[in-house]
Order: sequence, then structure tokens, then C-alpha cells
Amino acid sequence: MDLHLQGKTALITGGSKGIGKAIAARLAAEGCDLHLAARNATDLETCAADLRAKYKVTVTIHPLDLSLGDKATELVASCGPVDILVNNAGAIAAGSINDIDEASWRSGWDLKVYGFVNLARAMYRVMKARGHGVVLNVIGIAGGEVTEFNYIAGTTGNAGLAAFTRAMGGGSPADNIRVLGINPGMTATQRLVDLMRQNASNKGLDPDDWRQLTTTMPFGRLAEPAEVADLCAFLVSDRAAYISGTVVTIDGGLSSRGHLFG
Repeated sequence: MDLHLQGKTALITGGSKGIGKAIAARLAAEGCDLHLAARNATDLETCAADLRAKYKVTVTIHPLDLSLGDKATELVASCGPVDILVNNAGAIAAGSINDIDEASWRSGWDLKVYGFVNLARAMYRVMKARGHGVVLNVIGIAGGEVTEFNYIAGTTGNAGLAAFTRAMGGGSPADNIRVLGINPGMTATQRLVDLMRQNASNKGLDPDDWRQLTTTMPFGRLAEPAEVADLCAFLVSDRAAYISGTVVTIDGGLSSRGHLFG
């Protein structure tokens, strides 16, 4: 299926690793030119060089910290015309109400919550002036679908982002802009695989046998980043032109069990 993304320009935050990197590769394969934003310049340049070599697209990197509010406006100004924004940067620390202090709440939300909101606000003004655009927020099933006591800061932040996405996406068609989101479940990013390897070692297993710990997951495995990226590519494409104000879950049915941990 031709997604009609050839010649579009996309900005992806958290674009040097994990799901963001997979989304970047998928959009590059469809012919999108890219802007990638993340904190680590070395990781960004490595990712960009790979994408340029493989897909022959233009990739511009933006090493900056989007937890700092003024950086969103700075990033939008430096990118120029953008057709697609993918908000993906940020991870909020796990822990219960007894574990997460105020500083941890604020530091997690500065990037994952306010970073999304600030960048969406700044980019929306530009897209409205141009008469079109798509904003896709990569949120997460904790908070987006189920609530977790032991991930309380992330659950609360993600729930807010899901509401933000639906509220924006309900009104944005008046400006010919679509705003939508996805809730990935447990996905085999390098960060999660490293944690699984450590968990396997803690349980007396060889770290290379970490997949033994996924047997109770849907389909007996984690999601692959490329599977999440495929969904994103469809949703930001004109093939999904009548989808806005919606958050789509991709978790193999995990959240339908009503719990994530324990």
C-alpha cells in the first residue's frame, strides 16, 4: 500500500533510539525527509548517518533538551515547514506514591508531559498557518489504558496526554490538522531488553535467555519497535485522513487483562 508520504517532512522527538528510531526508519523508507530531536548529539548523528545512507533522504539533527520549555519554540523555528510531528521523547520513572518524590514527578513530566504539550502547541500554530498537518503522540498503555499503583507518575502523566490528544484532535479538523496518539505496550527497545536481561540474570537465568520471561505476554513475546512504527506510518499518512482525536492501542491485548505489573 502506497502511504503517499513521499516528499513529506517529519519531526520526531526521541528519534535516535527505540520506538522513535524505528518510526524514523519507517518514514524514511516511505520517502519522508526527517528532523530528529534528542538530547544526545552522538546518538542522533549515528542514527541520521544510517538513515541517509540507507534511504537517501535528508535528515537534520537537533540535539536539545525538550524538558526546557523554551526549546520547543526554538526547535519549531529551526525546522521550517513540517508536515508531521511525532512526539515521542521521554520516560517517567516507575514507583508507587511512596517512592516518587516531587522532584521525580516534575523531572519526568517536564519532558514526557510538558515537552509533548509545548511542542504540540508551538507546531500547531505553524501547521494552522500552512493549512495542514498531523500531530502524533506516542503515549503508553499505563495511564492511556490502565492504571498502575507502581507506575503512578507515568500512569498519571500518560492519562493526561491521552486526554490532551483527544481534546486537541476533536477540534483540530477545523484547521485541517489531525491530532492522534498511540499507546504502545511492552516493546522490545534496547532499554527494555537490557532490563529483561538483568531480570533474567537476577532469576538465575543466562541473560541471553531473557525471552523465557515473556512467555506470559500476549503471543509469548514483546512487541517489536517496527510493528509500532508501521502503525505510526499508517496513522500519519493520508490513508488515515479521517482519523483524529483518537488514541490507538498496540499491546497484543495486554491492557485488556486490566493490569500490567505483578
